[in-house]
Amino acid sequence: MFGFSSNHSKILGMSIAALLIAGLPVRAEDVTESQILKALSAPSTMPLAAPRTRGLSLGQPARPDAATATASANPDEAFIDSLRNRNSRSLSVGDREKLVAVAANKPAIDLEMEFDYNSDTLRGPALETANKLGKALSSPELRGQTFAITGHTDAKGTDQVNQGLSERRAEAVKSFLVSRYGIPASNLITAGYGKARLKNASAPFAKENRRVQAVNMLQVKTAGR
Repeated sequence: MFGFSSNHSKILGMSIAALLIAGLPVRAEDVTESQILKALSAPSTMPLAAPRTRGLSLGQPARPDAATATASANPDEAFIDSLRNRNSRSLSVGDREKLVAVAANKPAIDLEMEFDYNSDTLRGPALETANKLGKALSSPELRGQTFAITGHTDAKGTDQVNQGLSERRAEAVKSFLVSRYGIPASNLITAGYGKARLKNASAPFAKENRRVQAVNMLQVKTAGR
């Protein structure tokens, strides 16, 4: 009475499969270059910091109030500049926490990167994701900007081990981006947070906690740097 023909069964099966596929979350290795590019692009309403020039001035000097306004346009720029060309291991706890504050509300994306146990070697899906990140950061839309590359682990293991591992993984991604895609090292600020900033605190051992985050610091490279 309620039987289906073979054609109806096939259609029903295909419909169920489509619904299941549509409901699945995007896997880390399925993230696309365009998704990374979109996530890290500055909103059209958010102006970028104006590039500075050398101390040589031509013509009438700027008014003091204008100079003050320019200097205070990005009060965190000096801090960001102080982190350039520094190894993540050299950052103090205070440096790391201030970087979190400065990076807040800036364009960012979390990239799950499955490294081997206690390893910082990029291979497999992690390497694939790093390649997509490199293509996005070297695109005309993002080229020349400053990015924070931060490493994060899950809660398994000690604070000390996870802190060191997260730093090594952030450095591994930076080295790859510099060597493979020619991104200036001074444009990539690295930091490790170990298990201190879990993405899914309710599931501390979940894979989404093992990630590398990229943040567009929205800084235009200054002249002479």
